[in-house]
Amino acid sequence: MPKQRLYAGERLRALRGAHGLNQAAMAARLGLSVSYLSQLENGERPLTAAVTAALRRAWPAALAEIEGEAPARRLGALADALADPALAPLPPEAAARLAEERPEIADRLVALHAAKRAAEERLAIAEETMTTGAGARMPWEAIRDWFHEAGNYVDPLDRAAEAMVDSLSLFSREGGSPDWVPAFAGTQDIFRIALEDQGVSVVTSDREDAPLARFDGRTLTLNAALPPESRRFLIAHRLAAIAFAGEIAAIVAAAPFATEQARTLLGVGLANYAAGALTMPYARFRRAAREVRHDIDRLSRRFGVSFEQACHRLSTLQRPGAEGIPFYFCRVDMAGNITKRHSATRLQFARFGGACPLWIVHEAVAIPDRIVVQHAETPDGVRYVAMAKGLVKPSGSFTRSPRRYAVALGCEAEHAADFVYADELGVLGDRAAPPTPIGISCRICPRPDCDQRAFPPADRAIEVDPTMRAVVPYRVV
Repeated sequence: MPKQRLYAGERLRALRGAHGLNQAAMAARLGLSVSYLSQLENGERPLTAAVTAALRRAWPAALAEIEGEAPARRLGALADALADPALAPLPPEAAARLAEERPEIADRLVALHAAKRAAEERLAIAEETMTTGAGARMPWEAIRDWFHEAGNYVDPLDRAAEAMVDSLSLFSREGGSPDWVPAFAGTQDIFRIALEDQGVSVVTSDREDAPLARFDGRTLTLNAALPPESRRFLIAHRLAAIAFAGEIAAIVAAAPFATEQARTLLGVGLANYAAGALTMPYARFRRAAREVRHDIDRLSRRFGVSFEQACHRLSTLQRPGAEGIPFYFCRVDMAGNITKRHSATRLQFARFGGACPLWIVHEAVAIPDRIVVQHAETPDGVRYVAMAKGLVKPSGSFTRSPRRYAVALGCEAEHAADFVYADELGVLGDRAAPPTPIGISCRICPRPDCDQRAFPPADRAIEVDPTMRAVVPYRVV
């Protein structure tokens, strides 16, 4: 029985309106001409396999509503599996036909690919563990992995924070704007007043050895050297820890951790997450991010948060049915250690140690307060556009060194039209510069011809020719 052709003009128009796009922007996002998109929206053409594949990459949740949940999920998983460079490419039409006509084979291919990825991850973990001499995951690493497995989105806390923001009237209309923006006058005082309503007073300390924050059950003491956005975040953190104690306790109780350290760290991490949700409420922040094309400086000013806080919040916008752009986010210190990491993209970070030296974030560490951008390609053939910025957090004293690090935020290149930092990379034009080939870390990178390689890959043999001198003293085979 031939497959019924699917016309989705009205839903495509609704999707475009929900994301604030004109036809030209949406056509560029999908890789279509404006006239072809217009024909689709007017019901003159049905969705083809190629258009469906483009919709799946850009808005998977919306496509699921258009097509039906189960078939869309199967086809999406199959498309991801077939994108693996280890497999021969399959046209979108053939993949769609396979998913429709032989779903049992499609499901087995997806399962095999998932098993392959799991085996690769186990190899990476084993190799990194052997290299570092570490045993089981440390509590900090376990918490980091918990947030990653949760998609870096915690629905009960996000919705509770939005409800509190509404009750505190933190946002108001300005200048006839159709959206709500923070009412900065007294915003920090509003959080402080809300915390005082919980029986907690807020004071500052100018002692040189004072921690960033200390809470004794009745008083929150903040380091006087902290910038305003950090003080505001720490007040929101304590408010969230108290007001959402029940939600946090329930999540911690359900987490599969055996040690008290891990459970305590998860509670702290969840309070941090809720503080971000209070200072940057989900729906308002997502709309504002779309409006300014994810310009971090503009978002920071609008919501009264730091550059790093805004970057981190963008990586959490994964609410089902209202997803933001899938971003990866990380923070790297001067030694190249990844101290924060999350990816809603196909890019995954090294679990231990440093990252690929060709990655732009390392350059950003050395150049504080300057944004650098990069168009890169990972070994699986996926291309990314990214920005990175070096940051310095003053210590408040000459006798204590400031903290220096860099943050990076990136997305897959198909979202370049919505990422302002991609403009100067030219990835949307016909003469885009070739991407920089990057990896994850040297020990799990399969590239055979990288001059920046520090170690040979763990799963590949090498050859050494004593008669020839090259940058790397061996050849990967």
